[in-house]
Amino acid sequence: MTIMIGVDLAKNVLQVHGATMAGEMLFRRKLNRAKFREFMAQSEPALVVMESCGSAHYWARELRTMGHEVKLIAPQYVRPFVKRQKNDAADAEAIVVAAQRPEMRFVEPKTEEQQSKAVLFRSRERLVHQRTELVNALRASLYEFGHAVPQGIQQVVRIQEILDEPNCDLPKLLLEECKDMLEQIAWLTVRINTKTSNIRELAAQPGNARRLQTMPGVGPLTAAAIDAFAPPMEQFKSGRDFAAWLGLVPRQFSSGGKERLGRVSKAGQADIRRMLIIGAMSRLNCLGRKSVPDGTWLARMIARKPRMLVAIALANKMARAIWAMLTRG
Repeated sequence: MTIMIGVDLAKNVLQVHGATMAGEMLFRRKLNRAKFREFMAQSEPALVVMESCGSAHYWARELRTMGHEVKLIAPQYVRPFVKRQKNDAADAEAIVVAAQRPEMRFVEPKTEEQQSKAVLFRSRERLVHQRTELVNALRASLYEFGHAVPQGIQQVVRIQEILDEPNCDLPKLLLEECKDMLEQIAWLTVRINTKTSNIRELAAQPGNARRLQTMPGVGPLTAAAIDAFAPPMEQFKSGRDFAAWLGLVPRQFSSGGKERLGRVSKAGQADIRRMLIIGAMSRLNCLGRKSVPDGTWLARMIARKPRMLVAIALANKMARAIWAMLTRG
């Protein structure tokens, strides 16, 4: 008899719900991490289902080494199956009920290498956010004393010139604080450049990331994001499915046979979607437009549509091309 085990993950206490493939409950248990590992090691090979949340990919790799088959479900697909009151036992049962649906979609567990690359990518993004916050705080401080500085990291040089002027009219205390923020910005810039170099080295290695960079608008950061966050492309039946997973297709409000489309859904992987849109925008600036041949789809779109709409449409087209590159070679 094949057994399905639903696991509600947590930091210390894990709830386990065992059932037959027909849905008949066999057992319910609440176990700590050590007991859970011991329990799963002693159990017969089963289909283990968990929500795709914190530590899920780690436990998926561990349980596979024990001989179990592991599937992950997105949490939003489990929520409708929770009965009335929400608790750990009800969540574990809902995971099993959701996994038994024949139309359910599952998430492919990530490898250690993928998760490590994701940590590197997110670490760089966090440092960029911190630097942007400091630059804006510095601009706001100077604005209070009559110095209006435009946005952008490149304006740090202009701020330095304002602070270094011989006849600077800023108070001494403000000067000290502004110079301290400039030192923090410089330190963060060094850290960002180091992590960017690490990402470029990884993206330059032979593999999918290196091949993806042959596409216009896809650089090392975009290729690294796809390599770290995207599941195997074989999971998607078509390029449109991959674009929909990224949230680059319109939301539907269709009813009664009448099709109504709204803005892009933004329902998928935000990092890849953002990098693709940034790459598409780079092809729509003054330099990028020069390389667009007249009469092409992109040239016609640029002539009659707003720039941001064209960028999203181009990002959608890039996502479909990426799927084709990685599935068909």
